[in-house]
Amino acid sequence: MAEAILRSKKVEGMEVRSAGVFAANGSEASAHAKSVLDANRIPHQHSSSLLTNETVDWAELILTMTASHKEAIKRAYPGAAVKLFTLKEFTGEAVDRDVVDPFGGNLAMYQETFYELDGLIDKALKKLGSL
Repeated sequence: MAEAILRSKKVEGMEVRSAGVFAANGSEASAHAKSVLDANRIPHQHSSSLLTNETVDWAELILTMTASHKEAIKRAYPGAAVKLFTLKEFTGEAVDRDVVDPFGGNLAMYQETFYELDGLIDKALKKLGSL
């Protein structure tokens, strides 16, 4: 959902890629994720992909949803540490550094995560705009 939300903001000159630390290549987004994105008029065409060396090298900034994902990436790609943050860490959130993963949850959980991501992405964009 984070990738779709960020893409929908249409930030000029910004390219977005989503990749998972433990993802299987080619999986679609969950039905609830699609439903929430549709309800918020966010276009989406998601096919999961595993994080690769090429993607890590391409990225100027890598934002993770959880601290455990951040640590897994840091272990696998130590050179990425300088451009690697949790989304909440990057936006200055002081407590609870993880975005809740709604996978397997009900529609309400996906809606809550959507609104949290939307707000955090707006904060991240404001921070990037001030650089």
